This record gives sequence, C-alpha cells and structure tokens, in this order.
Amino acid sequence: MTLFDLAGRATKSLAAALLFFIPAAALADATAPQPRCDTPHDLLRLGGSLTHVAQKIARRQPVTIVAIGSSSTAGAGASSPAASYPSRLSVELQAQFPAQRFTVINQGVNGEEAPDMLRRFDTSVIAYKPDLVLWQLGTNSLIRDHQMEDRGGAIRGGLDRIRAVGADIILIDPQYAPKVIAKPLAPKMVDFIASVSKQEDVGLFRRFEAMKRWNEDGLPFSAFTIADGLHMNDWGYACMAHHLGLAIAEAVKRPIVAAKASAVR
Repeated sequence: MTLFDLAGRATKSLAAALLFFIPAAALADATAPQPRCDTPHDLLRLGGSLTHVAQKIARRQPVTIVAIGSSSTAGAGASSPAASYPSRLSVELQAQFPAQRFTVINQGVNGEEAPDMLRRFDTSVIAYKPDLVLWQLGTNSLIRDHQMEDRGGAIRGGLDRIRAVGADIILIDPQYAPKVIAKPLAPKMVDFIASVSKQEDVGLFRRFEAMKRWNEDGLPFSAFTIADGLHMNDWGYACMAHHLGLAIAEAVKRPIVAAKASAVR
C-alpha cells in the first residue's frame, strides 16, 4: 500500500467522521433547552387603545395586520421567514383568539428609515386596508447617527395616513442589542418614540425595555441576537411576538370587558 493510498483512506475516514459529527451537533442545538419567555405585566400595557381591532373581533370579522419596518421586521437573523416576528405573531394571536382569523402581512425592508417607509405607504400599507399597523422604527436612524427629531415629520405624516383609513396603530422602538446600546443617543431615541406615541395617542410596544430585561435577568446577548450584535435570532423574535401578542390581547379584551360591564348595568 502506498503513502497516497493511506492518505486517501485517512481523508475518507475523516469525511465520514465529519458527516456523523455534524448532524449530532445540529441535533444537540435543536434539543438544547430554550430560555423561558416571561412577560412582565407592565409591558402588556401599550398605552393606546385598539378600538378598531376590538370591534372586528367582537363581530367575528377577519383582522388584517400590516407590519412595516426595517430588517428586524423583515426577519434578518431568523432561520426562515416563518421565524420572523410577524409570522410568529400570527400564531400567538391565533392562540389568544382561536375562533378569529388573522392575516399578518410582513412589509419589512432591510436598511430603511421612517422617510423610506413613508414613500411606500400607499402600496405597502394602505393598499391592504389594515385594521392594525405595527410600525417598527428608529434602529437604522440610530445606527447611522441620524437625529430622530429630523424624522418626526415623516412619522407624524405616516400616523395621519394610517388614521385616515381607520386603522389602529402600534409603534415599536429599537431592539436592545450591542450595536444599538453602543450608541450614546440610544436612550434619547427610545424616549423620543415614546414621546411621539403619547402625544399622538397611539400604542407603543417597548421592545427595547423588554430585551433589556432579558439581559438584566441573566440572558447573554447570544441567547437572543445573532453574531452581528444587531439582529435577533429565532428565540428573540418568538419571545418578542409572544410579548406583543399578549399586549394586543390585553388591549383588545379591555374594551370588550368594559362594554359587557356597561351592558349589565
């Protein structure tokens, strides 16, 4: 047997070992225990009403939701489109309202800021006649060191256009991730979006605060973000959707319960 024969056999043995090892490693990752996704009660309050959605659910009419935003709406970092937060939200809402039909349309585009999104509102949002619009914003402006105040006009213009079609609104602030919190203006950005939501009387899902608590509770960033230090992973998107689904359900059920109480009186 020549030296080349021995080398060939060694290469084949190594290849076979790798073929055996890789699936085993993948199986280990798939079966590894996942962190708990607990939702703090104060994060369930969106701060705005979802009257239109509540009425549609009370009448058992289909609900159309449009999620517009940038890469973290599109699902960058997820293993598949089904693992993006809008796709997971559809599952969460169906669990909250089993008899209801929800359509969640993902209109996330990588790299966009509020003015970019506003330019495609007619085709990406209004054309679907939504009952609820989820508007994720702020991250790219922050990463690029743009002043969010300069985007205030675009945001308010977008809110006016959504209101004109009678849809409810929830703003979603940036993610709590290494590349975001490295920016000195990150807290100011979060406060600005909260201020707009309060002034405009629309809902706010505090994604930044939710993810911050994951980290403060002991979860490393690697548990909910990918290696780029910016985008969320499957677990991060799923837990975000779980929080948001519960928050929407809480906002929807509140007026329904109040209406029933008034009827009894």
